[in-house]
Amino acid sequence: MRRRVLRPVSTAAAALALIAGTVAARPAPVRAATSTGAAAVPAELSETTRLPDRRSVVIGDRFYSMSTEDGLYPAAGWHTSGEMGGLWTPPLKLLDGVWFGLDGAWLGKQAAAERFTAGHGYTRIAYSAADGVRAERTDVAPDGVRAGLIGITLSSASRRTVRLDVDAHSELMTAYPWGWTAPDQQANNLPDTGAYENGALTFREQGTPNVPNAPRHDYAALVAADRTPVAHQLGSDHRGPQDPAVVCPASGDQPKRCDDTAFGKGAGGRLSYDVTVPAGGKATVWIAVAGSDHGVSEAQGALRTALRDPAALLARKVAARRAVAANTVVDLPGDRLLQQSVEWSKQNLADSVQEARDLQLRVTHEGKEFPAPKGTVAKARWLGAGWPDYPWLFGTDGEYTAYATVAAGQFSSIEDHLRAVRDTSDIVNDRSGKVIHEVVSDGSVYFGANGEAGNTDETAKFPSAVALVWRWTGDRSFLDSMYDFTKRNMHYIVEKLDADGDGWPEGSGNVERPGMGVEKLDNAVYTIRGLRDLADLATAKGDGATAAWAGGHADAMEKKFEGAWWYGGDTAQYADSVDKPDDPANDNTKIFQRHWIGVTPMDAELVRPGQATRPLADDQHAQTALARREQSCYTGTTGLYHTGTGPTSADGGNKGSSCDGVVSSVQSDREVFSLGNGIMAVAEGNYGRLAQQRTYTTDNARIQLDPSLREMPGAMPEIAPSPDFDPANIDRPLTGRSMVLQAWGAYGNLWPVVHQQLGVSPDMGRARLEVVPQVPPGQSHVAGRNIRVGGGAVDVTAEAAGKSLRTAVTGRSAKASLLIGQVLPSGATVASVTLDGHAVKYQVRKTARGTEVVADAGSLDGRSVLAVTLR
Repeated sequence: MRRRVLRPVSTAAAALALIAGTVAARPAPVRAATSTGAAAVPAELSETTRLPDRRSVVIGDRFYSMSTEDGLYPAAGWHTSGEMGGLWTPPLKLLDGVWFGLDGAWLGKQAAAERFTAGHGYTRIAYSAADGVRAERTDVAPDGVRAGLIGITLSSASRRTVRLDVDAHSELMTAYPWGWTAPDQQANNLPDTGAYENGALTFREQGTPNVPNAPRHDYAALVAADRTPVAHQLGSDHRGPQDPAVVCPASGDQPKRCDDTAFGKGAGGRLSYDVTVPAGGKATVWIAVAGSDHGVSEAQGALRTALRDPAALLARKVAARRAVAANTVVDLPGDRLLQQSVEWSKQNLADSVQEARDLQLRVTHEGKEFPAPKGTVAKARWLGAGWPDYPWLFGTDGEYTAYATVAAGQFSSIEDHLRAVRDTSDIVNDRSGKVIHEVVSDGSVYFGANGEAGNTDETAKFPSAVALVWRWTGDRSFLDSMYDFTKRNMHYIVEKLDADGDGWPEGSGNVERPGMGVEKLDNAVYTIRGLRDLADLATAKGDGATAAWAGGHADAMEKKFEGAWWYGGDTAQYADSVDKPDDPANDNTKIFQRHWIGVTPMDAELVRPGQATRPLADDQHAQTALARREQSCYTGTTGLYHTGTGPTSADGGNKGSSCDGVVSSVQSDREVFSLGNGIMAVAEGNYGRLAQQRTYTTDNARIQLDPSLREMPGAMPEIAPSPDFDPANIDRPLTGRSMVLQAWGAYGNLWPVVHQQLGVSPDMGRARLEVVPQVPPGQSHVAGRNIRVGGGAVDVTAEAAGKSLRTAVTGRSAKASLLIGQVLPSGATVASVTLDGHAVKYQVRKTARGTEVVADAGSLDGRSVLAVTLR
């Protein structure tokens, strides 16, 4: 899917340059710069403080690892408490960790970590000297290989021969069951065995757990280097400096830090190498960790692939990430922090791609059962939701992440994700049209089967995700393959989830909190949008009956939406839900609890035939509601609260400021999620409120990039430091943290920049493209190049200075008609408009964003420049 040819590079030279640290690390800015010149975003970010407390993830599509930034592997994660870190090839955990010693001095302990660096596709750690020898460690997870690589580069002023010890401790364990399900991982996990074979440590777990419906299995993990060891050992420990291990209990109170858990049944081993380091030079040893849930032979094949040419695999990964970086390259001179966030978010999305084979789909009913599989998916690729505890397939996460993914030009990954959701949903739910919620990488379905309440919103959002991808890619085969499922999505909601016949679907939505009514706001919003998008897809397919059915239902819901959902009074907000759960009558009582879903009417854009695309909420209510959400009762120093503050009958009373007098039945939740900031940023942009939008794009950028807030440099986390998420992750036990990398936060920076500030709005399935930028107030220039649309790409530059507006669009291999324009500053009127220096007919249209001036630029071929002079 690459659109740019990269200059050939010597693979060994590129790899050794990275290992040796010759790519200069530059600190992240913590505030937006004001320079008007273009600024390159560094491909590396470094951290030197509290490395033992910070997590690091290194991810490939078939292998990932999680450690702390000193290169050690304390027990981490909570799904199976303490076991979610280490080294994995989905759906299988391979090792608790791998550790390195230099003449008895362990890296991360006696040789302390001094600097951690996150790069595009790799990480690197520099250590203090041990007896005059320095070590630098580079981790990479090559794509397409069930193996990871660690390069240890040694340097010394004098010629030295150093004993390099490599300790490894296995934990062959599947991603499901978890620590608290039935069965749990203690029942499912069998003891590992260890052996030394052909220069490698070989760990095996074979047998059949004493669990009903558990299959016989043969798991393998291998550890070896690109040279022959001079010695080896086997034993029950071998955790390097983490021996003797502090063992966490399986449940109950946990120590702040431990090395293994009561779930563990692993084995250990050591490989030793004599490494000669030339005087003033360097020597590199590559260590590979490989594995398989299909036996030792497949693991050996992965090991051979990884060690055949490790430097080439590193160089290939770096080249692939340069290709990722080459798409959607933005220039935001008035907001360099947001520019940097966009660049790192593209890498986060590329990191999130996962693949597994032979998924055995079991409906566990929220972990209460372990039945025989309903069916098998031979291969699935998806965007993992978050690391280390959510690296698998979700419906709703991917539907939000879709917007960021298309804006980043990563078309194939979101198409694969949506196919995986369809394939698993159809098997699990007997083609009902209901979308699953959560599928673990082994195929275990935690939630979202027909017999469960499920999450209505993700079924409603699925047609919108398909329509979005089709509009950006113009991929007719994708539309054809997904269309039937999208029809069944909306028929399921309308015909199965509206028992009282009032038009509003029942069921859970994004917020699952006590006291909510049967019908939820976000479900209503996304059902309307889903119907509109299904109608658009149906029109493209020539299915007039479905287009009329979906459009008719959407019309009816939209006509009564404001009356049914606007809570009004001094709340200035929409109701969170309606229809009290304890009242069997269809009373449609409005319930107000201040949850973040109150922003969704402003977040969801609707495509209506013959009309400009606009969000659902009417302009007056939207402006009022957004202004209220910006106040301290809803927004704190790092962004939008999950549940705002105000009068409440809940225990503890009001824990914050009050912006209205309604007494809610629930307590506030002043946790700030990166998704909530994203939705607020998008909602602000939908109504042209770009000055206010910057608050929320900056909040997300800071928790990704600001050294005072971030955990891993460049990684967008799940939850920001906030009043009810205090202490922040870095001060919490490693078994009780939120995700260090969460994909959906990218929605809050890529979509606002590409779709709203740069104004890129494709309909490539119909060979149409609109580019109508809006330059943020106080800024004079925004630009982006190589923004993928259809089979080609566009470059966009928007300028606003005094009485002049200018939009330039250059198309390359993107066959479409072009409508070009710009959003006028508030109160401005048009004096004249030219296209490529000649007067042109133009339209002035009123939209939710403001007043737009647009002109037909003909075919998207070459460069078009629209210039607007204001009165």
